[in-house]
Amino acid sequence: MPAFFLKRIFQAFIAILGVVTLIFFLQRMTGDPVLLLVPQNATREDIEAMRSALGFDRPLITQYWDYLSGILLLDFGRSYVQNEPVWTLIASRLPYTLMLAGGALTVAFGLGIPLGVTMAVRRGRAEAKAMMGLVLAGQSMPTFWSAILMIMVFAVWLGWLPPSGARDWQSLIMPSIVLGLLSMATFARVSRTAVLDELEKDYVRTGRAKGLPMLRIVMRHLLRNAAIPVVTVAALEIANLLAGAVIVETVFAWPGLGQLTVQAISARDFMLVQGVVLLGATTAIVLNLIADILYSLIDPRIRMEGSA
Repeated sequence: MPAFFLKRIFQAFIAILGVVTLIFFLQRMTGDPVLLLVPQNATREDIEAMRSALGFDRPLITQYWDYLSGILLLDFGRSYVQNEPVWTLIASRLPYTLMLAGGALTVAFGLGIPLGVTMAVRRGRAEAKAMMGLVLAGQSMPTFWSAILMIMVFAVWLGWLPPSGARDWQSLIMPSIVLGLLSMATFARVSRTAVLDELEKDYVRTGRAKGLPMLRIVMRHLLRNAAIPVVTVAALEIANLLAGAVIVETVFAWPGLGQLTVQAISARDFMLVQGVVLLGATTAIVLNLIADILYSLIDPRIRMEGSA
C-alpha cells in the first residue's frame, strides 16, 4: 500500500515539474515582454537596460533555475506589467473563482444526480428520453453561447439578474448555471450508468419481491452503492470547472482567475501567466491524485494492479 501511494505522488510531482518547464519555455517563445514595458520612443540602450533589470539578458537555463528555486520558497515572482507580487494578484482573485466553482458544482450536482437516477429508474419511458435530450443539449451548447443567451434573456429582456460583475449574490447565479451545465451532463451519465448496474443486483430484486416501494429501495440502499463512481468523478470535474471558468468569467466580467489569465496573456505578463497556469495545473493534478487514492481505498484491487 505505501508503495502504491508513493508511486502516485511521484508521478504527480513529475507531472507538475513538466507543466512548469513547458509553460516557462513556451511563454518565452511568444515575444519579448520588454518591448511592452518601455515607451515607444525608447532607445536601444533603454531597452537593454530594462532587459538587464528584469533579468532577461541571462541564459534561459539560469532564468529557469531561479524560477524553480523561487517556487520552492513560494515566491512566484513579480508581475512585469502591474509591478506587484504574482501571489498577491492571484490571492485577490482566487476567492471569486472558488465561489464560482462552488456554485457551478452545486448546479451540476443538483441537476445531474437527480436526472441520472431518474433516467435509470424510468429507462425506456418518454420522460427518461426527454431528460436524456436535456442532458445532451446541456453538454453540446458552447459555453460562450449559453452565457450570452442567458444575459439576453434574464438580464436584458426580463431584467431579473445583473448582466456582469460581482456586485452581490445575484451576480453569481448566471455564471454558476452556465459553468455547471458543463459538468451536469457528466454527473447525469455517470449516475445513470451506476444506478443501472445496481438495478440488476440481487438485493434490488429481493426488495421488489418483498413489495418494497422502488423509491425506498433507491433512497435507502441503491444510491449508497451507486455513489462510488460519482464521488470519483466529482474530484475530476472540479478541475474541469476551474478550467472552464476562463470563458465564463470573461463573458460575465467575473473578477476571478480566468479573467486574470486572459488579461495576463494579452499583456504578455510572463510571470503572472506562469503563476496562474501553475496553480491551475497543480490543482488539477492534485485532484486527480486524490481521486486515484480514494478510488484505490474503495477498491483494493486498484492498488494491486497499480503496484504490479
